[in-house]
Amino acid sequence: MSRIGKNPVELPSGVTVSVSKGNLVTVKGPKGELTQQVDPDMGIEINDSDVQVTRPTDSKRHRSFHGLYRSLLANMVEGVTNGYNLSLEVIGVGYRAENKGNLLILTLGYSHPVYFIVPKEVVVETVNAKGKNPIIKLSSTDKQLVGQVAAKIRSLRKPEPYKGKGIRFEGEEIRRKAGKTAAKK
Repeated sequence: MSRIGKNPVELPSGVTVSVSKGNLVTVKGPKGELTQQVDPDMGIEINDSDVQVTRPTDSKRHRSFHGLYRSLLANMVEGVTNGYNLSLEVIGVGYRAENKGNLLILTLGYSHPVYFIVPKEVVVETVNAKGKNPIIKLSSTDKQLVGQVAAKIRSLRKPEPYKGKGIRFEGEEIRRKAGKTAAKK
């Protein structure tokens, strides 16, 4: 039995879960609404205060889906209750970040500014304090979407190992390399 899959997903007050035809699960809460298509073989039991995912057999396919869909449902419940936040830090001399609505304008040392359109489900905010690195704050109810957008923004200028310049997650540690002077004796 899947250790993750057998745990029920607790429902906080104000969160409702419904299952429609074809195992389309809809979770509604104070921050919004999320939907997820669940494999038709998997069963979803909705009780008063929790949701349980069940599987029909112990085949490898069903065992792998059991924990997956339970985790996806738990992430959906967490998202509509509290939401998900990610922060990216822009490090480098002359590197800047600003936003106009959902348009993110980045100056990353290229010959041109980079324009990145953030999906409407994700709220973007930039913080530019004097003497500190610019910070890009992303928030959404969808964990997968906010992570994907953050990874795409980071890929525009990944942190390099010599000086540490680039876009990184806040709190991320970059392994630094010594450079050329370390080779001379």
